[in-house]
Amino acid sequence: MALPLPVDAIAHNIQLATAPVFLLAGIGSFMNVLTTRLGRVIDRARLIEAEIHGYDIDLAARARTELRVLGRRMTAAHWAIGLCTLSALLVCVVVAALFVGDLIPLRGSVIVAALFVGAMILLIGGLLLFLIEVQIAMRSVKVRGEML
Repeated sequence: MALPLPVDAIAHNIQLATAPVFLLAGIGSFMNVLTTRLGRVIDRARLIEAEIHGYDIDLAARARTELRVLGRRMTAAHWAIGLCTLSALLVCVVVAALFVGDLIPLRGSVIVAALFVGAMILLIGGLLLFLIEVQIAMRSVKVRGEML
């Protein structure tokens, strides 16, 4: 039977386990940006889809091109959100493992390290997809000369 841990050991366990929570806060903020961008793209696509039937041939062709671009942006944002969500989930598992691992003697340091590395790889993937989505958005914006 395990002896109860002293209060300072439990406090240390809490500190160790909650340090990755700052990473969770950052991922959460990043996901807020992603979902806002995705929402704006979806709103724009719905607007175009609702109005495209009243467009002339040239404007309808431009609208279809824009819808294809918006579709690529939605796909990139969707996958970025998915990867960041999985990353946050792995960070949560790391927090739980760190806290439980000090209370119950387990040999899980390799697992915790692998989970953390996995979380970072997923976050990197989400950031790269965000960069791709921004690049698609920037390439699709063309200011016509008559507007300048």
